[in-house]
This record gives sequence, structure tokens and C-alpha cells, in this order.
Amino acid sequence: MRGWVDAYERAWREDDPGALGALFTDDVRYLRSPYEPPLEGLAAVRGFWSDPTPFTLDAEVVAVDGADAVVRAEVRYGGDEPQEYRDLWVLRFADDGRVEHFEEWAYWPGRPFSASAG
Repeated sequence: MRGWVDAYERAWREDDPGALGALFTDDVRYLRSPYEPPLEGLAAVRGFWSDPTPFTLDAEVVAVDGADAVVRAEVRYGGDEPQEYRDLWVLRFADDGRVEHFEEWAYWPGRPFSASAG
């Protein structure tokens, strides 16, 4: 699992959409948020993934149960407008070791996280 996370970071850092085929199945469902429509298929993920902004990523594998895994990530972007967020990834792996379902639960500092908050 840690190897997959490291390969994901490498592909993102090197802005290498071609490396995504080793990480995700051709028919992957990639949810950028649990409330957004998923990206369907590897071509859609490749189109979304181009982001040359410098970043740091600290990731920790929280749980693995069979084909399912959860990763906690903290991302900090540099550039003209620095920003950071924390993220949970919910992953389901296919038999070949690539991810067939990727779901993000991202949280940004200073944004409300309860139903009663503004």
C-alpha cells in the first residue's frame, strides 16, 4: 500500500499523466469529493490531473482491509497563493493492484465543517 502512495506522489509531482495507467484501472471511478459527480475512466482522470503547482505531501496509511484502504494526507501548495488541506482517501484496489475506486474527503483550514456553521 505504501508503494502505491509513493508512486501516486511521484506521478503527481512529476506531472506525469502517463504514469496514471500503472495506478488506476481503465474504468476507475475517481471522486474529487463525495458530493461531486465522479470522473469516469482513466482518460477523465488524466485530464483532471495536470497541476504544475509545487506541493508537499505527507501521507499515512490508516487502514487496509482486503482490497480496501484509507490514507490520511496533508497537502501544502506553494506558489503565489499558498494553501493547505487535509484529505482522506478511500481506495478500492482491483485484483491487478491498481485502484478502481478513489474517493477524496478534503478539509481546508478555516472552512466550516458542521451543519450549523455558516
